[in-house]
Amino acid sequence: MTTDHTLPRTLVVGSGFVGTGIARRLARAGDAVTLVSRGRPARAPEEYGARWSALDATDAEACGRLLSRLRPERIVLVHGPSDVTWCEEHPEEADAAHAAVAANFAAADSASRIVMISTDNVFDGAAWHNTEHTPTAPANAYGRAKRHAERLLLAGSARAVCLRVSLVYGHEPADAGKWLNFYAACAHRLADGAHVEAPDDHWTTPVHVDDVAEVVTALLAGTDPLPQVLHLGGPDRVTRAEWAGVIAEALGAPADLVLPVPKARSRYASRPENACLVSELLPRLPATHAVSVRGIREGARDLAASFPRRVGDALG
Repeated sequence: MTTDHTLPRTLVVGSGFVGTGIARRLARAGDAVTLVSRGRPARAPEEYGARWSALDATDAEACGRLLSRLRPERIVLVHGPSDVTWCEEHPEEADAAHAAVAANFAAADSASRIVMISTDNVFDGAAWHNTEHTPTAPANAYGRAKRHAERLLLAGSARAVCLRVSLVYGHEPADAGKWLNFYAACAHRLADGAHVEAPDDHWTTPVHVDDVAEVVTALLAGTDPLPQVLHLGGPDRVTRAEWAGVIAEALGAPADLVLPVPKARSRYASRPENACLVSELLPRLPATHAVSVRGIREGARDLAASFPRRVGDALG
C-alpha cells in the first residue's frame, strides 16, 4: 500500500477493539493511517484503507525508529494492557507498560496533536458523575497505571490531550479470542438463549465505539487549543444489569435471561461503583460541539442486526 504524503499522517498505537474503531474512522476521513501493535490485527487494516506495522510500543528505541521513519502529524495512543482484572493481578507490569508507552510518544516532535485514550477507572466511584474537574483517586491498578501514563504524557508534550472514556461498546465477533466488550458479550449469549449475569450495583455511562472514534477524529482535525483532559461518556447512567435488559429488548430476547448479581460476585469486583463520566468541556469546544453521542437504546437498536438470534421460538 502506497501512502499519499498530501494526507495527514496519523499513527494509532494499539490494534484492539477501540484502536481499530478509531483507525477505521480516521482512514474513512482521509488520513494516511498506520496502525501499530505487537501482533497483526485479526482484520487486516488494508481492508479499510490503513496499513499495519509491528511494534513493541514499550521499546523506546523501536518507537524512536518508527517515529523517525513515519514522522506522524497526529498520534492516538490506545495502548494496553486494558483488562482490569489482569492489571489487578499484575499491577507492576501494568504500570510499567502504560508508563513506557506514554513516555516514548510524549517526545514525538513531529506530531501536532497526541490523543491518549484513558479511563473512568482513575476515579474511586464515590461520585455519581465525574467531570474533568473531579479530583482523581484511582479505583484499581488499571486506574493507577492510566493516571501515571496521563501525567507522563502531559508533562512531556504540550500538544497532548487525555480523553477519558466510559465503558466502550460495539460489535465484536464471538470468536475474537479475548474477553469481549460488555455489549458484545451479552448480545452473543442472549442471541443463543443463554443467561447473562450482570451487576445491579455498578453504574456506568456507556459510549458506542463509533462515537469515540468520531470524537477522536474531530479532536485531531481541529486547530484550536484543547484542554489537557477531556471526558467522554454516553448520556445514560445505568447499571450493567439495566443495560443488559436494554440489549435483551433490542434483540427480542426474554427479559428473564438477564440475572442481576452483586458486583462483588462478578469479574467487575475491582471496578469503581460509579464508573460514570460527564464532560463540562467537550460540548463547548469548536471541534466537538456538533458531535452527537447516542444513548444506549439507540446504540442497541443500531447493533441488533449484528447479533441475530440463533434460537427461534424456543425463546418466545
